[in-house]
Amino acid sequence: MDIKIAVATHKRYWMPDDPVYFPLHVGHGLHRELDFGYIGDDAGDNISDRNESYCELTGLYWVWKNVRADYKGLVHYRRHFSRGHFWFDKKSSVCTQSDFRQKLEETDILLPCRRNYYIETNQSHYAHAHYLSDLQQTRTVIGAECPAYLPAFDRQMERTGAHMFNMMVMRADYFDAYCAWLFTVLFAVEKRTDVNRYDAFQRRLYGYLSELLTDVWIETNHLSYKEIPVLFMEPQNWLKKGGKFLWRKWKGNMTNTK
Repeated sequence: MDIKIAVATHKRYWMPDDPVYFPLHVGHGLHRELDFGYIGDDAGDNISDRNESYCELTGLYWVWKNVRADYKGLVHYRRHFSRGHFWFDKKSSVCTQSDFRQKLEETDILLPCRRNYYIETNQSHYAHAHYLSDLQQTRTVIGAECPAYLPAFDRQMERTGAHMFNMMVMRADYFDAYCAWLFTVLFAVEKRTDVNRYDAFQRRLYGYLSELLTDVWIETNHLSYKEIPVLFMEPQNWLKKGGKFLWRKWKGNMTNTK
């Protein structure tokens, strides 16, 4: 079972010492002056120069087009799949090759545990943080390009949680099929979207949109999966995060003016 998982990063950082992982410098095509000794996502078939809008997805695209393995995946330098005892030693709690092999004997797809918003739907949460028009444009594209996915998309918008972070490990044929579908949708949205007036945060829209599309693809294709806890390598200020979440909900759709 050959498993290759890219660790997307834009800076030098601690990397797991395990054969399933390799560090991938995302957005390297925009910052070739930086050399951390990692593989750059501007080698081979790539979209590295779109990193400002696609975020870690330039790494996902690179793995799709350039990696050959039985199973392929993507994690982040600050977020990893966890063995479940991270309160003792975070580094030793990152999933290893043997962990993945055991889990992939039971399923072909591994995803992070679902993030639940409870008092917000996926659509309202997106609308309170980003431009709702981008999400509506995504629905239009799906309806035009792949209408079989529209029912699952609409259900996903009404749910109060999703598998976020663009983290996954999949059997290679599923990984490639997912990427082919995802980038078909996102490239079509990109052609219809003018981000010139967006600030740096909102310009990352394709990374944000894709977080809501993974479940749409899995549900439409009737695929099963297993969830794995996410390990955050750096301290999380949950009080601050929760405060921002409630503030965005209280102030309403203030960002939907584009």
